[in-house]
Amino acid sequence: MKKFISPGGWFSLEYPSDWNEFENSEDTFLFYNPNLWNGNFRISATLGRNMEYGKACLNAELKENPTAVVSRIGKTGCVYSFETFQEGAAWYTSYFWMLDYGKICIECSFTTHKNGEKSIAEKIIQSIFVPKTKHFFAHEIIPIRILEVGEINAAFEAVEKMVKKELSKDFTGSEKDLVKLQHLLDSTNPKFQKAEIKEQIALAFGAILVNEMDGMDWNTLIEVDRECPVLCFENSSITIDPLSLIINKVKNSGTCDLTAEYNRIHQQVEEFLKS
Repeated sequence: MKKFISPGGWFSLEYPSDWNEFENSEDTFLFYNPNLWNGNFRISATLGRNMEYGKACLNAELKENPTAVVSRIGKTGCVYSFETFQEGAAWYTSYFWMLDYGKICIECSFTTHKNGEKSIAEKIIQSIFVPKTKHFFAHEIIPIRILEVGEINAAFEAVEKMVKKELSKDFTGSEKDLVKLQHLLDSTNPKFQKAEIKEQIALAFGAILVNEMDGMDWNTLIEVDRECPVLCFENSSITIDPLSLIINKVKNSGTCDLTAEYNRIHQQVEEFLKS
């Protein structure tokens, strides 16, 4: 099973290892198996002003939805309903759960083939955990979320444009591009001194590591109130936080030797592979 922690740490859940998160509407998270589709699972959460909020949402759903019934997932009270519909020549069934977590109301849906098995969705729902304290997740590394994928892609595109404009060269995210990143990082131009630019350079550096080192993949770090992309090398304890690495180096010494850091990480990976 994989673990997902929602932005802001409102809740966590576990989903099948052969499923992935996919982009959906704002504040709704979508999961499914991209290789062998057996249903789409969606989840969203809303925060109320008091501990009666969840119960009020369930009562409102019972009044507004004549097909909804009171149910329970584990120890959590919920309202449950389903509907069957047709798209083209195919028929599907969508199952709906609204769950009471006191101040938080969570809504889940699972759409699959008509009258299809919903136990996989119920297992996901049973794994939902809603912490009672803010910043409960002190240090967790989870599979990369769509949120961080967007940040990485946006940073890469920004660096592409900067390299093109400043150096009249292409940026493809390969090892040879380290010198181009270094030029941007060491530039005395005031616009390159902004924290946002340094963060974009750091994520582009991480993209080079992923592109050049098989087994190096993006993940998401949840650390108290900090949520950001990090790199992990398969089946090892090697974790690289490019944002902290580069920004702290620049803060402490004025710059960061990107080629030296790349070689250091590469050597660390090689030593692991030989062990």
